[in-house]
Amino acid sequence: MSGCRETRGEDLSVKANAPMKQSVPPVMRPQHNTAKPVGELAARVGLTSSDDLAGLTATGVTLSTLDLQSGDVFVGIHGIRRHGAELAAEAREKGAVALVTDSLGAEIAADAGLPILITDDPRGKLAEMAAWIYGNDTAMPIMLGVTGTNGKTSTVHLQDALMQQLGIHSGMSSSAHRHIDGEVITARLTTPESSELHALIAYMKERGVDMFALEVSVQAIVRHRVDGVVYDVAGFTNLQYDHMDDFADMDEYLRGKLPMFTSSRSRRAVVSLDTPAGRTVVAHADIPVTTIATPEIAEDAELAATAQWQVRMLSGAINATEFELTGPDGQRLVTTIPATGAHMAANAGLAIVMLVEAGVAWDRIVETLQRDGGIRAVLPGRTELVTTGRGPRVYLDFGHTPDGFEMTARAVRAQTPGKLLILFGADGSRDTTKRPAMGLAAARNSDIAIVTDHHPRWEDATVIRDGLYSGAVQEPPAGGLFNISPPEDAVVKAVSLVGEGDAILWFGPGHQDFREIQGVRTPYNPRELMMNALRDAGWS
Repeated sequence: MSGCRETRGEDLSVKANAPMKQSVPPVMRPQHNTAKPVGELAARVGLTSSDDLAGLTATGVTLSTLDLQSGDVFVGIHGIRRHGAELAAEAREKGAVALVTDSLGAEIAADAGLPILITDDPRGKLAEMAAWIYGNDTAMPIMLGVTGTNGKTSTVHLQDALMQQLGIHSGMSSSAHRHIDGEVITARLTTPESSELHALIAYMKERGVDMFALEVSVQAIVRHRVDGVVYDVAGFTNLQYDHMDDFADMDEYLRGKLPMFTSSRSRRAVVSLDTPAGRTVVAHADIPVTTIATPEIAEDAELAATAQWQVRMLSGAINATEFELTGPDGQRLVTTIPATGAHMAANAGLAIVMLVEAGVAWDRIVETLQRDGGIRAVLPGRTELVTTGRGPRVYLDFGHTPDGFEMTARAVRAQTPGKLLILFGADGSRDTTKRPAMGLAAARNSDIAIVTDHHPRWEDATVIRDGLYSGAVQEPPAGGLFNISPPEDAVVKAVSLVGEGDAILWFGPGHQDFREIQGVRTPYNPRELMMNALRDAGWS
């Protein structure tokens, strides 16, 4: 349901030394990786070196000194704020066996005491190096990759849950979590850096994972994070307004995703026609494509009607949506998901059809869902109900795009007899152009709206709120529009404006338990804030 939240890979060499009050999740690596000759690595990838590489071997590769382990090749890239090669001496002290960098990095690290291998494009070579070092150039699990603006996270979580119900040893990587056959690790980037991704895949192979669902951000495609990965099935959810800090316009944004649907990256694809961009993806693809649509939310009804698979929501309640999925050869199933709204049914439909295209028998899926009464997924931060008992209902959601706001707000409003108050913020150091549209979507779909702070990162929080407010004020809700900082005060105000039968929908925090301010991840508990405010207001 959400677009991707990215930490720019170019900053990793800086962020490795940045202050963090909250611990950074670990990189998952294979426990027993065969050492590879560094000289052979140089020959395979096209690296040059004047150093003696004879007898030198490597067991891993990384961009970050934070993740570096003894035996690693350290890759120093030119970041936004500094060059990673400046950390070469630290890398050597931690056990790095060699440095891969550009000519400038070689000059910077000349006295660091590491053998230096040079390339014009160290980032572009990273995935190829990692794939070979971790053995992913010869054997991979069945790979499912999901891209689009909204819905990627929910789709891969639904896939992973269904795979486990089917008895498949599964892995999953999303903007929220990494799952390895039931083990759960908090995620860093929406899509891991290529060195982390290939280490993760190798770890999954070591653990016996047979099928892996990966959330693929557009940044991961254009910044080479998913190079070296070929998807057995690629999925496309939709294209909505987002990432205009990285792309000149929506056409360029879509073009960034299209390489995923070519024979060099994928073997088959399932493409949603809920947005017109789906037509472009199908036209561009040079691989077999299956189409799917959800007419209730489709932007072009005629286009949606041409889809081979159709999703129809039959009934809905909070975190309980029943839908029908029908296919081109008479396939039909009716099942439920623990999520809210037709857009979530669309994600589930895509997840199921991708598994069918990956070779999972249709009858096996139907029998499993009938046995279990639906997909048993936990969707972190997706319309999460955090209250029980008396008083207003409170939901936390990870949404941070205009379309994400609108889809979720409609679904919650349909289940709310009273007023709907939307409390929302936006990420700093990210796309500024979508903020007015986010504010407008929140105001249009609420009875009361409150703008507050979220992750200001390196920006002035006031500037972020003002951008959101500028859109909301165009159509202010009848019950009032407020601009309140800090979030603690905004939460108290929100609770004071609602009562029994009403609902508060808080966009932003989702599953996260921190706020990022000036490079520091500060522990932050939105659930506790809200529950304390409710108790102080007299609600049990």
